[in-house]
Amino acid sequence: MSGFVVHSAAGSPFGRSVLATLEEKHAAWRLAPVAVGTLRTPAHLARHPFGRIPVLEHDGFMLYETQASLRYLDRVLPAPSLTPADPRAAARMDQVMNVSDWYLFNGVGNVIGFQRIVRPRLMGQPADEAAIADVLPKAHVVIDELARLLDDGPYFAGTALSLADLLVAPQIDFLAMTPEWSALGAHHRNLSAWLARMAERPSLQATTWERVAALAKAA
Repeated sequence: MSGFVVHSAAGSPFGRSVLATLEEKHAAWRLAPVAVGTLRTPAHLARHPFGRIPVLEHDGFMLYETQASLRYLDRVLPAPSLTPADPRAAARMDQVMNVSDWYLFNGVGNVIGFQRIVRPRLMGQPADEAAIADVLPKAHVVIDELARLLDDGPYFAGTALSLADLLVAPQIDFLAMTPEWSALGAHHRNLSAWLARMAERPSLQATTWERVAALAKAA
């Protein structure tokens, strides 16, 4: 299928999940860059009424919410499948994806990543150290639980890559750019090894902040 357009910004972990999934599917796609300061404009709100990114567009069909986009891509581009056939493995995939959205990003990544990376890099402001300190206890609980769910497996839903890995990897890779990661992930060798495996995948290498920024600049 053709006509995949991803409305997103460089550095967005959620946008990277969609782009990496398209890469895993060997699908052609185009980036429609969205400047962070334009998320509340009428043009973008027409695509996403809650003013967030990414938005997936496919031959005139518009879809927001990253999990919905990933599952849509896995249905319309069935090979290689990124959803386990085994019901329990699929349920584990769903569980990890919800942990990523509700706990890893919400209240952890959106605080630490924003304060350590977005605020100084894009806004020229210092990090709010108190805000970071306040969420660190929750961050440890989330990272500890993800490490427990991963256990000794190569991927979160078993022996094969799934949508869970593609949703979580950009979030943790973003956290790994902060000094807090050394304390959060240092004692979880399984999670560190998983992140290293994910970083070696061509899909993740093709969708780094720098690569997407270059695409946005050329668009």
